Amino acid sequence: MTDAGPIQLATLIVTGGAVAFALSAGVWAYRMTAGARTARAEWRARMAQLEDRLERAGGVLGAHPGLILVWETPPDPDARDWGQPGIFGSPAALAAMVQFADLGQGAAASGDAGREILDGIADFEAHSARGEATTLRQRLRRLMETGQAFSLTIAGPSGRILEVDGRAAGRQLAVWLTDASIREMEEAGPKGRVEEPRKLADTDPAASHDMAARNPAPAWRMNAAGRLIWVNDAYARAVEAQSPADAVDEQILLEPTLAEQTLDALRAGAPHLSVRGAVAGGQRRIMAFHVYPVSGGAAGFAVDVTEAEEARAALKRFRQAHDQTLNHMAEAVAIFDRAKRLVFYNQAFVRLFALEEAMLNERPAHSALLDRLREKRRLPEQEDYGRWKAAELALYEAAPDADMPDELWALPDGRMLRVARQRHLMGGLLMIFEDMTDQLALQARYNTLIKVQRATLDKLHEAVAVFGSDGRLKLRNAAFETLWALDPDSLDNAPFDAVAETCMGLYPNADAWRALKARITDPGPDARTPVSGEIKRTDQSTLTWLTRPLPDGATLIAWDDITDSRRVEAALRDRAEALQESEKIKTGFVEHVSYQLRTPLTTIHGYADLLAGGFAGPLSERQAEHMSAIQQASGQLGKLIDDILDIAAIDAGQLELELGDVHLAELIAETAQLIVTRAEHAGVRITQAAPDELPVARADAKRLKQVLYNLLTNALDHIEPGGQVEIGAGVEDGEITLWVSDDGAGIAAERQAHVFERFERGEGGGAGLGLALVNDIVRLHGGWVALESAPGEGTRVTCHLPLIAEAGAAVPELGLSVRDGERPSPA
Repeated sequence: MTDAGPIQLATLIVTGGAVAFALSAGVWAYRMTAGARTARAEWRARMAQLEDRLERAGGVLGAHPGLILVWETPPDPDARDWGQPGIFGSPAALAAMVQFADLGQGAAASGDAGREILDGIADFEAHSARGEATTLRQRLRRLMETGQAFSLTIAGPSGRILEVDGRAAGRQLAVWLTDASIREMEEAGPKGRVEEPRKLADTDPAASHDMAARNPAPAWRMNAAGRLIWVNDAYARAVEAQSPADAVDEQILLEPTLAEQTLDALRAGAPHLSVRGAVAGGQRRIMAFHVYPVSGGAAGFAVDVTEAEEARAALKRFRQAHDQTLNHMAEAVAIFDRAKRLVFYNQAFVRLFALEEAMLNERPAHSALLDRLREKRRLPEQEDYGRWKAAELALYEAAPDADMPDELWALPDGRMLRVARQRHLMGGLLMIFEDMTDQLALQARYNTLIKVQRATLDKLHEAVAVFGSDGRLKLRNAAFETLWALDPDSLDNAPFDAVAETCMGLYPNADAWRALKARITDPGPDARTPVSGEIKRTDQSTLTWLTRPLPDGATLIAWDDITDSRRVEAALRDRAEALQESEKIKTGFVEHVSYQLRTPLTTIHGYADLLAGGFAGPLSERQAEHMSAIQQASGQLGKLIDDILDIAAIDAGQLELELGDVHLAELIAETAQLIVTRAEHAGVRITQAAPDELPVARADAKRLKQVLYNLLTNALDHIEPGGQVEIGAGVEDGEITLWVSDDGAGIAAERQAHVFERFERGEGGGAGLGLALVNDIVRLHGGWVALESAPGEGTRVTCHLPLIAEAGAAVPELGLSVRDGERPSPA
């Protein structure tokens, strides 16, 4: 055997083994799949059988005279719709249900046909097998919630009857809808069950319809789809329609949410009430809408509650205003209701008792509140707190007209509270707490003050009497009794007429006493005004009197004996008139003499100037000295005469200012130049203090120069050689100040008040008119003069003038007039 033999043998063995294995595997696989093939054949036969049965069941359901609605899973009973039920039944039954539910033409083909059919028939009048009135909506909701089966008979429009059965089939729900007219069954039995409850309403249907049509309140009826199907005349008038039919045809809603209210009432299966604003008859009104389920939908009526709502709102505003008013009261207020619980408190109550508002807002009981106040020591200390508390709470049981007197509570902290209680109109108790601590203290001080006033009045020299508004004497002093010689024992609360009759002996003027009484008893504003006057009595005494109305309605009358004062006044008046006449004579004499002296003085001064100028030949040195003295004396006399004439013109009101622009620096320089020669002869240095940038003033330059010249000459008369005189001007805050100061001997304090008076001569001599003329000229400009001086320290005279002077700017003399309210004596 060759080497190839074993190899071929091995190959044959392997091949044979593989074939045997494949055959074995095939046999095993065939045997294993024989059961699956048998099962598949069985399932195909089973499916064919089920399809045949389903086809036969569909045929049976299609021949059913009604519809079957099937839910694979129960829908949510709280949902707004019915879910998506499956529909089984003949096309004729579906069309009949669509017509029964009063749906549109395309509703049968709609995917929501089942839901729309249920919405259309759910609210028709229905009765159970036992004759109970109900609706499909209520029973179907109960089926969805609890699985409770039902059988109903529904009366639809045109007298059609619908049989409805609902059952739970495992997890499924099924509802059978059968129209009796489709299956051509006898309707007498089921229809009788529906018609039996209607017998009472059908006794007089025309009257029922007429009553609804004539109802003054708008009434309507809607189907389950929210469409109007009937309205009454009042509804048509409210929506301003021509007729109820027009309102239905045009679907005019009295309120936009009527359809939603109808659906809410149908879903709840109970009446629905809402208060809304609506336009009725062209006016905005508030109406209460009552919507309730009826057969085939819902009905409703609207009641005008505008006045009631306005009254309710007004009452609410009144209560708010009442609470706000109480909250702004200074007194503490607390209100408890019938249950003895706190229902109101104001802020004063919180402040008075220092309580937490959080606790008060919890409406604590009166008993608990008293306990809390006792813990905080804000109640009067009580020997038996329990009995006192019971007495407080017993006030709730008191009769409405029971007397509840005020009380005073003395708190441990020293405060005194007045407590007032009364039955509240809304029930319960109202309490008012007033802190009387300050008032009682004030009353004590008032009583003390009255006693002090009485003692003070008795010490007065004037006679004082106070009469009340009733005309009776309330208060008097001893001087009143003495002045009118009255009996003190008869004056207590005496009427005015009795007092006046006694006083008539000294002042017999009945009209005056009647006028005085009118001011006491007349409450009018004209009578209640202060008046005063003067009377003369039969005993030759003179009295002044006055009346003053008091805040409490009383009237004070005071008399003062001025007999001695009048005598002194008469004497002083005579003396003043004599002095005034003397002053006129003196002024006239001086003016006359001045005019008479001017002519010879002019002659003397003229000839002196001629002689001094060498007109009659040269003068010797001694003659020249004498001639200079004559010139100086005549100049001084001329100036004196000019001053006298100026003062006379001022007194006569004839001196007028010649206002113009005045450069103050130039005015100072020119005035100083006039006196510089005399100052050099006297050994006195003149200095100026007037900046060039001073503003231009409006004044009489000539008179101001006269003022400064008089002040300079007066200063030279009272200064020793080697002294210094300063003349200056300044402007500040719209005011000019012109001053002349020196370092001379000064003026004594007792003489400073008189240096500006006329003919007041100083120690240096002179007529005493220079400073008086200065004062008069400055006053004509509307200014005033100030003097600062001290002995040994010199003198400073400052003139204050307005920067812009006006004609007639002089300050007027003080004018005295009769005071307001004073009238001549009624005598």
